[in-house]
Amino acid sequence: MTTEFLQSAPLRIVVTQRLDASREALFHELTDDASTWPQWWREITRASYTGPGPYSAGAGRSVSLRGGVRFVESVLVWDEPERFVYRIEETNLPGAHAWMEEWLLTPGQGDGTTLRFTMAIEGHAALELPLQAVRPMVMRSIRQAMRRLDARARQAG
Repeated sequence: MTTEFLQSAPLRIVVTQRLDASREALFHELTDDASTWPQWWREITRASYTGPGPYSAGAGRSVSLRGGVRFVESVLVWDEPERFVYRIEETNLPGAHAWMEEWLLTPGQGDGTTLRFTMAIEGHAALELPLQAVRPMVMRSIRQAMRRLDARARQAG
């Protein structure tokens, strides 16, 4: 599966938000220490890289969500400071056939950044239909995570 899946997946959730932090600071918060993700994305209970650093494209990650959902991921694109893409390789979530997520950071007006997050999923109807139904809640969660990520990046930068 190539990154073209981000555009062609049957289910796509895309959230774009303007943030005050620089691309460099945001990218650092996204990539340097996966264990910090639960601090800014509350639905994540644990995240870590699965091998020794330094990390880049090809790195593995392990992520756990509230409710017991787990993911094993592979980083596909690590293009500092603009693009971070990973693919879900394994999950205990029934019905998921393919899943990829992208963080795209582009210069905003002034010193800020425009951050676009894309979640691309292909799965059984038993997965896709409920995800469609909760799309507004998922998008709200992503926006809140982006705001907390922005605050962390500004504080660190």
